[in-house]
Amino acid sequence: MQFRSRQRREEPEINLIPLIDVLLVILIFLMITTTYSRYTELQIQLPTADAERAQQRPREIVVSVSARGVYSVNKQVLEQKDVTSLADQLRAASGDAGSGQPPVVIVNADAQASHQAVINVMEAARLAGLSRLTFATQSAQPR
Repeated sequence: MQFRSRQRREEPEINLIPLIDVLLVILIFLMITTTYSRYTELQIQLPTADAERAQQRPREIVVSVSARGVYSVNKQVLEQKDVTSLADQLRAASGDAGSGQPPVVIVNADAQASHQAVINVMEAARLAGLSRLTFATQSAQPR
């Protein structure tokens, strides 16, 4: 007599869903905690030039703008503050400088001058046909 019932033995199986969940959590943790190295500078070699220093400086027209918005062209104070009179003064100053290369307009603005006053100088230079424009700056004083 056989008292044992015929039981089927279940085949062992691996449940993949919890394994995938755990691996995704580990992957997210590793992605968050990984530090990525960034290049802070490029390793480049700049070309060298063996040119002589320029014999002549370009002609310059210095336009100063005070904190109150008063303009002066080559140390001559303008009475009017509009763009057209400033453009006329720049044309006159570029004609006085002689022939050759077009002059460089150097904008020397006070730190408290409004942005609009500096934009007016740029617009006046455009109206006067002067395309070479630069800004004068002052280096910070060491403390």
